Amino acid sequence: MKKVERINIIMRYINNRAHFTISEIMREFNISRSTAIRDIREIEALGMPLVAEVGRDGGYYVMNNSVLPTVRFTDNEIKALFIAFMATRNQQLPYLKSRQSLAEKLLGLISENQQDDLVLLNQILLFEGTNPNNPDLLDLSDLPHPILEKFIETLLLDRYLLITIKEEKVIKSYPIYLLHLYREKSVWLIEAFDLEEEKRRIVPVDNLTNVKPYPAKKRLSKKKILEKLSKQEELINLVLELGPKAIAQFKKYHPLKVSISYTNPFQTTAILKTFINVNNSEELTEIINWLLFLGEDIKVREVPLEVSKGLQERLCHYSP
Repeated sequence: MKKVERINIIMRYINNRAHFTISEIMREFNISRSTAIRDIREIEALGMPLVAEVGRDGGYYVMNNSVLPTVRFTDNEIKALFIAFMATRNQQLPYLKSRQSLAEKLLGLISENQQDDLVLLNQILLFEGTNPNNPDLLDLSDLPHPILEKFIETLLLDRYLLITIKEEKVIKSYPIYLLHLYREKSVWLIEAFDLEEEKRRIVPVDNLTNVKPYPAKKRLSKKKILEKLSKQEELINLVLELGPKAIAQFKKYHPLKVSISYTNPFQTTAILKTFINVNNSEELTEIINWLLFLGEDIKVREVPLEVSKGLQERLCHYSP
């Protein structure tokens, strides 16, 4: 690690602690005592208000109510931030205006040479969803749902919510405890526990018309919610071993709520365990198509009979 990078990381390390010692810095950054002392002195020279404590258990702490020095970014850190902004520019993400102003502030903090590098990157790099004729153009389909930011702001204050949704011209309200808000297949989804029907519910954010906190008197505790969910978990009936080619296909596309666990440090093999509702014809067809999409680099440990028959019929249909 270069000295400039190490100094910046040590400054962030110090900022997050009420007290630290030279020995802790040595262990954390694998440096000698003399190097640690030189780094601390250089950090003090940069303006960080450190106070030394004398004695057997002495060390350092940051003076309270003092202005800390501006965080400095390395060239690679600036490029990483800018490319992250570029890669997510047309992905229906919330806080679009804030991200734009943040990028403008970042450009204002860096040198002209660094700005030139970012301008060049913006001209060269294109990501999925980018208009090649005008990379900065946002189509209407790129904009997030207008209620998404309001929803996030509300759930940060309280995860017990009353959501109103519109389904096939019918407006319904559900009291929920939010479990996760996630994006899958370009759609924002709410995974929640329905407090009235006491079951897991998944709702597209696009269907939301309103959201507000749910009255405290009618709430279940988080502990009871998790207990009820654990009792409702379906039995696993599909178990697959995935090789590297199947893992690559999995990363390209996988159905909702299906995940894998890597079985070696190099992430070249994995295990997949999930439940398939064979009584749901749409889900059954989707899973059969998806298993064929994964390819031959899989080993089946356990599979429902209906899925096995469906695969055999599909393969016979395609065989010459």
